[in-house]
Amino acid sequence: MTHKEKALEYFGNRFHCSQSVLAAFSEECGLSEEQALKLGACFGGGMRQGEVCGAVTGALMVLGMLYGQYDMNDPESRMTANKVNDEMMKRFREKNGTYICNDLLGCDISTQQGAQYALENKLFIEFCPKMVESAIEILEEIIKEN
Repeated sequence: MTHKEKALEYFGNRFHCSQSVLAAFSEECGLSEEQALKLGACFGGGMRQGEVCGAVTGALMVLGMLYGQYDMNDPESRMTANKVNDEMMKRFREKNGTYICNDLLGCDISTQQGAQYALENKLFIEFCPKMVESAIEILEEIIKEN
């Protein structure tokens, strides 16, 4: 099963976008499925405030696990992490117009009215999986390049 298929399966099972992206890469990140799902649990829907898309946040967590600095004597890894972070944000914005959840959805999901609008218009079911796919595609490109 591909990362995209895994992520969409998690998302179809009602996990957040952030959880879905991170869990699809859990093995590569040295995380158990449970750890990945728990770690990504509070980032869906732009941290439930409509901020940075949870699919992007999940992708950034993967990039952090793969390239992040953990040794204070290794500033090069910090530069690499900064580079892949910037690439993820830039490419997602270029491909989708923005990486801000509320702007992607066209409503403010941090409000009852906005959340209701998103539900009534099936945005979480029909639109958000496209953002999960987009984040996975960009993430895989960045990993391949690095």
